[in-house]
Amino acid sequence: MLRRITLAMIGLVLMCSPALAAEKIVVASDCTWPPMEMLDANKKPEGYSTDYLRAIGKAVGLDMDVRNVAWDGIFSGIATGQYDVVASSVTITPERQKQFDFTDPYYEVVQAVVLPEGQSIKDLAGLKGKKVGGQIGTTGIFVLRKADVGADIKEYDDVGLAMQDLVNGRIDAVICDDPVAMYYANKKADTAGKLNLSYKTDEKEYYGFTVRKGRKDLLEKLNKGIKEVKASGEEAKIIEKWMGKSN
Repeated sequence: MLRRITLAMIGLVLMCSPALAAEKIVVASDCTWPPMEMLDANKKPEGYSTDYLRAIGKAVGLDMDVRNVAWDGIFSGIATGQYDVVASSVTITPERQKQFDFTDPYYEVVQAVVLPEGQSIKDLAGLKGKKVGGQIGTTGIFVLRKADVGADIKEYDDVGLAMQDLVNGRIDAVICDDPVAMYYANKKADTAGKLNLSYKTDEKEYYGFTVRKGRKDLLEKLNKGIKEVKASGEEAKIIEKWMGKSN
C-alpha cells in the first residue's frame, strides 16, 4: 500500500512540476503599426505579429508575454536582456544583423500606394504633382524621395492620420508597407471600401523577430515554429484575418 501511495505522489508532483510548463518569453512590441502591431479596445497588444508569435508558441511550447514598448527603447531593452524578443515589424538589414540575431523572415514586404476608391496609378510617376502622405521615418517616404517623381510629400507622426486625410480629401495618396495598406483598404471599419491599394513597388523587404546575439536556443525554437506555422496553413489564416485577401 505504501508503495502505491508513494508512486501516486511522485506522479502528482511530476504533473504539477513547473519544469513541464511552457517557457515564458517576454516580447517587446511597439503597438502603433496596424495591423502588424496594435492595441485592442482594452489596450492589450494584438495584430498579425502577436497572432503569429502565439501560433509559434503553441507549436513549440513557448508562452509569449507580449508587451507594448515604445520604439525608442525597444532595442536597448533586447540588448540588456529586459526582453527576449522584439516583434515590431523590424526589417532585416545587414546593419541590424551586426548587433542582433534575426529569425527567418515571417513576412515579405513591399511599399504600396493607396488612393481613393476608383482611382489608380501604374507606377510612382503617376504621383507627380499629387499630395502624398506617409509616416515620418518609414521606408515609404524614403522610396518616394529617392524616386523623385515630383510628388508633394507630407509626413505624419502616425500612418492612421495620413489615411484619414486621404479619406477626407486633404491629400491624394498614401505610401506605406503593403500589410498596412491592405488593412486600411480591406479591414478597418471606417476606411474599408473607401480606398484602393493601387500600386506595389518591386523591391522587397523582410520582417524578422529580433533576439539578442548568442540566443541560439531561442532562435532555433522560433525558426522551428515559423516553419510549422507556414506548413500548417495557420500563416495564411492570420494573413486573411488581418489584411483580407490580397488583390
